[in-house]
Amino acid sequence: MEYVSRVPRPPLDELIDDLYYLEGAPPYPRLTLPPMPSAVLILNLGAPLRIRASTDIEAAEYTDGCVVTTPTRAFEFGYPPGTRSVGVHFKPWGLAPFLPMPAAELCDQPVTVEQIWGRPTTAELQDRLATAAGPHEMLTLLEEELMRRLCETAGLGLVRHTSSVIAAATGAVAIGDLSAAAGVSSTHLAQRFKELIGVTPKRLARTYRFAATVLAIDPAGPVDWADLAGRAGYFYQAHFGHEFRTFTGLTPTRYLDRRRRFLREHPSHALDVGPLPAD
Repeated sequence: MEYVSRVPRPPLDELIDDLYYLEGAPPYPRLTLPPMPSAVLILNLGAPLRIRASTDIEAAEYTDGCVVTTPTRAFEFGYPPGTRSVGVHFKPWGLAPFLPMPAAELCDQPVTVEQIWGRPTTAELQDRLATAAGPHEMLTLLEEELMRRLCETAGLGLVRHTSSVIAAATGAVAIGDLSAAAGVSSTHLAQRFKELIGVTPKRLARTYRFAATVLAIDPAGPVDWADLAGRAGYFYQAHFGHEFRTFTGLTPTRYLDRRRRFLREHPSHALDVGPLPAD
């Protein structure tokens, strides 16, 4: 699978982790994506994606692509056999300047790109991407479109700064201290977070802590769960296990089994960190 990515130029780099191009055969027909402190926009250039946002609903098809705000639970992605797409990994607050609605309306509810940018804009951009000379030109076209659509967003400075503090502490922060340091009430801060990120500061902090925990796991070696939980700030192993099930639907040991399976069956794959086999 070919994966090409790059960090965009300023000021987009304050909103976006990377722009990427993905093409090839997926490692599995269905992948589980645990929640990470990131939002994503995917412009699909191949057969439809299938996304299942909850275990109690059916998967839905996304022909033109999808937009996902910072999630609170795992999603299941079904990639077509010959997937081809370009996309954006946003920082948690980074999608807000490109949305026509509060991010809270989209929390754990993926929508099509057309629902965000309209059919004419989306179709025109897809056409230009499909006829581009290669991945690097495609990423340049996407970056230019994002620059054109960038707009001022009330409260973004507050949310960006506070989120950066949460990220630097990998979620180990007192939420009350954050609002006091920002000079606003905890209610105001929570409202701004939900408007621009889709989740509260407390939920974002939990996501950062979970992300740091799973990224610290080396699936190739033995895992000392008690030590891992303690270093991540989980004072009780039961709390650690509960968070794992909340974020992934799996126990820590089942999660590790899935990671090891991916590593064993697809060593050095472009998607070997994060996604898991859904079966």
